[in-house]
Amino acid sequence: MNNGDYVIVRTNTAGVFAGNLKSKEGKEVVLNNARRIWYWDGAATLSQLAMQGTVSPENCKFPCEVTEILLTEAVEILLTTDIAEKSIKGVPIWQRVE
Repeated sequence: MNNGDYVIVRTNTAGVFAGNLKSKEGKEVVLNNARRIWYWDGAATLSQLAMQGTVSPENCKFPCEVTEILLTEAVEILLTTDIAEKSIKGVPIWQRVE
């Protein structure tokens, strides 16, 4: 994987995130333009999500992007395909509305 690649990162305690890889050192990963993958549907596993994206974007719960995030306990990093990246980015922003 190279800096700038769009990846999915599963962490030990903070959950799952998708974004552009900025850096990786040991278990520390920095992502730019990252979305938390709070809940996904339309893919059986993160591996399928990384390869094919979701077929049910309306059921996914992905909040807005953050400019940069430091993940300190990365346990899995999956390189996504262009199709999966487009699918993940196309999921509507999930947010609380008052």
